Amino acid sequence: MDANAVAVPFYDLWHEDGHVPLIRELLPPLLAGVRRGVIEIGAGTGLITEVIARATPAEIYAVEPSLGMRSVLVSRLAQDPPALRRVTVLPCGALDVDVDEPVEAVVMISVLQSFSAAERAELWRVLARQLEPGGRLLFNWRQRGAAVPGELVSMGSYPVGRHTYEVAGQVLDASGESVTSRFVYRTRQRGVVVSEDEVVSTSHWPAGEVLVAELKEQGFVAEDAPDGMQVWSLPA
Repeated sequence: MDANAVAVPFYDLWHEDGHVPLIRELLPPLLAGVRRGVIEIGAGTGLITEVIARATPAEIYAVEPSLGMRSVLVSRLAQDPPALRRVTVLPCGALDVDVDEPVEAVVMISVLQSFSAAERAELWRVLARQLEPGGRLLFNWRQRGAAVPGELVSMGSYPVGRHTYEVAGQVLDASGESVTSRFVYRTRQRGVVVSEDEVVSTSHWPAGEVLVAELKEQGFVAEDAPDGMQVWSLPA
């Protein structure tokens, strides 16, 4: 089952209202000089794939396990013939990525929290194998305060024709770096709910020092990065 399917109609509305505008500013300079290959982990509907495609002429491997998300991604690419020719959409998860030649960069935007500590250990190994010497790993990350369980609260409301699309969320449980949350996706017409779906998922937010130790253990070296971004490279 595609657990992300119910979120797909809300995805672009919510993320355009969130981190995407800032990533459009921060990411392109970090891809300067990349010409051959980029892997994007968790491409979603292609909002960041577009940014990468505009920033570099490289071949792009867009990794997205959700069928619903991939459907929108391919439809977006169909509107951009040059990108359509050089973006390969891989229907797998990050831990199963295996491309033909090592790439110059791996990009992960707002997906790292999807991986538990055990999964991250494997993730760093997989990505190190896919990067060429000197290649860079780019992802967004901020240290977060401790999550506290609470009531359902509105996270966004977006008019679409005569409907209003709403996203609400609440923390159900927080233990260590793991946070279990409930997200509710509603569509209203004249204030009346015409559809409602919910997803319960667990995200993982390691402390900064934990993340640093994990990456260094796999041979990555930290580089200067703008606030909110992390840049790590493999020795050339």
